[in-house]
Amino acid sequence: MSLPQFKLLRPKRVAQAIEYLVKYSAPQLPAQTSRGPDSRRRLSLHDSGEVQSSSTQNLTLRIVAGGTDLIPSMKQKLFEPEYVLDLRAIRELRGIRALAGGGVEIGALTTLREIERSEFLRQHYPVLTEAAATVASPVLRNMGTIGGNICLDTRCLWYNQSLTWRKSCGFCIKKDGDLCHVAPGGTKCWAVFSGDTPPALLCLDAELELASASGTRRVALRDFYTGLGDNYRNLQPSELLTRVFLPASSAGFTGVYRKLRVRGSIDYPLAGVAVVMKRLNGHIADARIGITAVNPAPLLVAGASELLAGKMGDECLAEAAGEMAAKMSKPLTTSALTPEYRREMIRVFTKRAVLAAAQAREN
Repeated sequence: MSLPQFKLLRPKRVAQAIEYLVKYSAPQLPAQTSRGPDSRRRLSLHDSGEVQSSSTQNLTLRIVAGGTDLIPSMKQKLFEPEYVLDLRAIRELRGIRALAGGGVEIGALTTLREIERSEFLRQHYPVLTEAAATVASPVLRNMGTIGGNICLDTRCLWYNQSLTWRKSCGFCIKKDGDLCHVAPGGTKCWAVFSGDTPPALLCLDAELELASASGTRRVALRDFYTGLGDNYRNLQPSELLTRVFLPASSAGFTGVYRKLRVRGSIDYPLAGVAVVMKRLNGHIADARIGITAVNPAPLLVAGASELLAGKMGDECLAEAAGEMAAKMSKPLTTSALTPEYRREMIRVFTKRAVLAAAQAREN
């Protein structure tokens, strides 16, 4: 499979990248070729009067940071942009910097390998380094970025295929069609979010900095995802993710990440669990659980903090936490493993991660 034709834009500053986004980012209807007249994406008129695409698929511009996800998708003709915005020359978006008032700032172009090897993050935010170390393979972590992992496209067996394969199945809601093969008769896309670092970042109360022509804004990571498989993130076409912030209040948590995948390397998670915990005098003072790869968005397990706080981290408590996480998991037939198995592994991994965190040495 070959890449479609596109024009490469290479800004050297954030301001220049924003200019390109404003100039070239616009919804685009797929050409009515062999895909048929019914393959047009749905459009909606918003109060502003602007026409916007109902998904992130059909934009005239795509952003590339590491390219480990975008380039294969372009080869599969999932994205056919007129322009590709290459951010790699913007040095100000790289690096891990401790903040004077506490906490840390991570540039969106910081590679996963840098995060994995960061002594500062390993000491203060270990769940993030553990999650980063499980992404793909060492070669891909050398290229892939934290910003790219946060903005990772959702995945599905019916979507991540060649154009010929998808055409033979009549396409799907996420790309070029109006049918969900995973939930026939439904109107929601259930493509699953499969990033490793976001559940860890959710546990750490991460915030994102988004830049646009009107300035920058901060948004909590938990508000960044929509829970929809097609239009999966709250990011405008003219906005750019520039930085990730972790607060001082999240430092010092013991962290554990567990990941289900077919192979021991390369693969996306088919289920993932992040657990962070602080203990005091043998009891759990605070704890959070995040899950990934079993819903259209990474999620914090609601009620987990209340369940765990003030208790001993024993087998029964870990079992209850696993049951709670499993109930929040909504896996469907989006991957090679069955939904039942993936939900069960969320339960098992949560139990194991809670016990591992509870048995770690107190700070």
